[in-house]
Order: sequence, then C-alpha cells, then structure tokens
Amino acid sequence: MKTIKSILKKTGWVLLIAFVVIQFFRPEKNISTAVQPKNISTAVYVPAPVDTILRTSCYDCHSNNTVYPWYSYVQPFAWWLGDHVNEGKGEINFDDFASYRLRRQFHKIEEIEEMVVENEMPLSSYTLIHRDAVLSDDQKKLLTGWCHAVMDTMKAHYPEDSLKRPAPARLP
Repeated sequence: MKTIKSILKKTGWVLLIAFVVIQFFRPEKNISTAVQPKNISTAVYVPAPVDTILRTSCYDCHSNNTVYPWYSYVQPFAWWLGDHVNEGKGEINFDDFASYRLRRQFHKIEEIEEMVVENEMPLSSYTLIHRDAVLSDDQKKLLTGWCHAVMDTMKAHYPEDSLKRPAPARLP
C-alpha cells in the first residue's frame, strides 16, 4: 500500500514539474497591428455587415491578428491554439487574400460558402467559448449571398479559365 502511495506521489511531482517546465516553451503569437495591404477588402467588395461577421467569426484563425483568450497563456493550450491558427491561416488568410491568384481567390470564396452552408465553420470547438461567433440563419444567408455576388462579379470580369481549372479533355 505504501509503495502505491509513494509511486503516485512521485508521479504527481514529475507531472507538476513537467507542467511548470513546459510553461517556458511558448509558440509565437499571431498578432499584427499593422495595416494589412493585401486584406480581402482590397481584392473584393466586403460590405460592412459581412466584414463584421468575418471579423467576429473568422479572423481569429484566418487572419494575421488573433485575439487570444486567457487560456492561451497556459501550456499545452497555447500549442494547440498555435497549431489551430497556423492551420486556419494555411487554408485561408483574409489578410493575405489579395495576394492569392485569381483561381485561388475564387475557390476560397466557393469554400467559404460551402463551409457556412454545411455548418463546418466556424468550428464548434471555437464557438463553444466564443458564443458571439455562432452564425445565425440571417448571417449565414448574408454570407452565402455575398459569396455568390463575389463569384458572379469575378465571372463577369475574368475569363472562366482564369477562375476555374478547365475540365480535362475526354478521350474518344
């Protein structure tokens, strides 16, 4: 009995020391207060209500400036959030959107619409804590309508092969 208590006590101390040590290893924060010259609004028209929705529900993971919650200062949560933000920015970064090629811009607008319609974004793990990021039905309609308007505008101004990959030729 005494050995089990001893083992549990030693294990507890090791875990506590490990927890304290990992607090000194922090990922780089995704914080930029600079003006973002390649923001999506420089490439496509983003009305104020849509901009508000994007900033409230998307920008923490999909921009160059994340507003970090209190728990982001505690490891291992900071690592998890850092990976999550890096992955999100890899999918779409609203602050770099204007630097994307036309085809990628068009595809990302298509994906925004798809993710909203299929309730895949914002992630439920995000909205669990950020309740203001939950999209109402009206907000979803506004976003999907905006996506369609942007895609229609792009189709009207650019040749289709610059927006979508041409279908592969069929062999006879």
